Amino acid sequence: MSGVHLTFPLAGEDPVVTDPVSWQQGVQALVVLVLGIVLAAVVRRGMVRAIDREGSRHVGVVVGRFAGVVIAAVAAVYALDLLGVRIGPLVGALGVGGIAIAFAAQDILQNFIAGVLLQVRRPFRVGEQIGSGDHEGTVEDVNLRTTVLATYDGLVVYLPNAEVLKQPIVNYTRTPLSRTSLTVGLPYDADLERARQVLLTACLDTAEVQASPPPEVWVEEFADSSVNVAVRYWHPADIASRWRVRSAVAVSVKSALDAAGISIPFPQRVLWFPEGTGAGGPAGDGSGGPG
Repeated sequence: MSGVHLTFPLAGEDPVVTDPVSWQQGVQALVVLVLGIVLAAVVRRGMVRAIDREGSRHVGVVVGRFAGVVIAAVAAVYALDLLGVRIGPLVGALGVGGIAIAFAAQDILQNFIAGVLLQVRRPFRVGEQIGSGDHEGTVEDVNLRTTVLATYDGLVVYLPNAEVLKQPIVNYTRTPLSRTSLTVGLPYDADLERARQVLLTACLDTAEVQASPPPEVWVEEFADSSVNVAVRYWHPADIASRWRVRSAVAVSVKSALDAAGISIPFPQRVLWFPEGTGAGGPAGDGSGGPG
């Protein structure tokens, strides 16, 4: 049986004529291509099942598809080689085109790679509450381009995956408890040890403040108008509990200090006038300036 001559000219080159291709070579190439496609489908499904068994939504599909494309491409290249096709120039052209596309779609590729890394490393999952940059909320979705947060202001924020991966990620629901500090000002004439006991009791009497680890009250600084103490307590780690318990502790602390007769000082300034002068200026002259 006579062979078939295959010609694959490139721009600016003379046509390339290969050796005649027999029907046996054609069948072998077809078998290799079909087996490669079947193997790619099997590997893709296997990797999707293996990776998605822990609940990842997208990464298994992406990795499986990528592996399938690679296997199918290798099978196609081998099939073309069996047919005697020169694939070197074609691969070079595809490489140059791929580099140009990569530069043009740099941001898209960054977010894509970051999305895969986020889903492989899994610093958070859908339904968990996180903080990233200036945004806090519940994770609604993690796709290959953005991380979707539902904030407590009723907004939906789409964060680029590359930005999420670059910034610190705070996961509020991976641990059951977290600690919050509330600064309270005390007057300078207060008995600090007694005030500390009053504040500790107020914390322990507040709902959702944990007894273990116990709350703490420490003198923090001597400020301009007050002695500031830090009231530190543990509570459920989710964002809603943080604000709810903080408000409850503030109310309890204010009531306890009022009951104990300890006032919370407000900023004040003491004016001192040298002897022989008044508020309006030198004695005997209310102009405030020279006579």
